[in-house]
Amino acid sequence: MASSAEYVQFVCEQMRGAGEVTCRKMFGDYCLYCNGKVLGLVCDDVVYLKPTPTVQQRLPDAPRLPPYQGARPQVVLEELEDTDFLTQLIGDMWTELPFPKPKKAKRDAK
Repeated sequence: MASSAEYVQFVCEQMRGAGEVTCRKMFGDYCLYCNGKVLGLVCDDVVYLKPTPTVQQRLPDAPRLPPYQGARPQVVLEELEDTDFLTQLIGDMWTELPFPKPKKAKRDAK
């Protein structure tokens, strides 16, 4: 079961206080970004955050599950109603995350 576009939009709206929160559809589910950095995934209408030190400290009892078979465990974000908490969590998490590596230019086929 893939994530619904409505749920993903709701997640982005709840986190918008932290910056420009966007998503990109990938393999039937979604990758979640804040100001260009990858926060985690939304798979089957469940939010999985990267286990940064901030996330682990502020969500110590949250389940850690792989978002799909073969993936590393991520922190499941169960509470989406407290926008002040989400703004602080995502903002602090953002400082710990690297920017994605630039993509290499494609070579012309001859």
